[in-house]
Amino acid sequence: PIECERKSQLWNEIKKFVLKSDVVVITHYHYDHHNPNEVEVFKGKKLLVKHPKEKINRSQRNRAAFFLEQLKSINVEVDFCDGKLYEFENTVLKISKPVFHGANDRLGYVVEVFIDNKTTFLFSSDVEGPIHEHQLEFMLECDAETVFIDGPMTYMLGYRYSAKNFQNSVENMKKLIERTSIKNLVLDHHLTRDLRWRDRLKDIFEFGDKNDVKILSAAEFIGKKDDLLEAKRKELYERYPVKT
Repeated sequence: PIECERKSQLWNEIKKFVLKSDVVVITHYHYDHHNPNEVEVFKGKKLLVKHPKEKINRSQRNRAAFFLEQLKSINVEVDFCDGKLYEFENTVLKISKPVFHGANDRLGYVVEVFIDNKTTFLFSSDVEGPIHEHQLEFMLECDAETVFIDGPMTYMLGYRYSAKNFQNSVENMKKLIERTSIKNLVLDHHLTRDLRWRDRLKDIFEFGDKNDVKILSAAEFIGKKDDLLEAKRKELYERYPVKT
């Protein structure tokens, strides 16, 4: 119940920011990255979306088709953004070519997003690492001051996420720190489903310290404390059982 309440609260916060925005990017078609049931929030916007038919798996292709069909009911400008560069007044947006959602194409592909407006910011979307060089390549090329990465799925380590993938992710984050002008590495989403995520990435925290790079959760980045509801789901269900 607490997760559901927080989800509703934060979705309302997201909508407020969308309403204030001129341009919105959809990096892929998983439901934690787009909401096809409330498309009216995009009215009057320029919507940059991952290509709905190229470099995509069956599930996301079907979701993309449904989402685009829903958009026909509102006034919105849609552009397939894979690998493109955009300029909007004083803001530059650069979109990567599609990269794996994780270790392979089973979950499809995502696009990474680079934003340059006085300061520079990169959003990795769901790379689950980055595990692979082709996921890291765009990050190195963009050389952003702040990089937001979803991080390795350590909560599934040894099950759906291999030790090799984890090691690759750690090494690639070190390359990012070592080879770019990064100041803030923000780690969240997949990684923070693990209560022990800081312990597991002790190596990265130490490497960041040596290179004057802050390693932060998304909450810390905006001046708040971590509240890892998803990581504490079992405990929360026991403390606050669902009423039927």
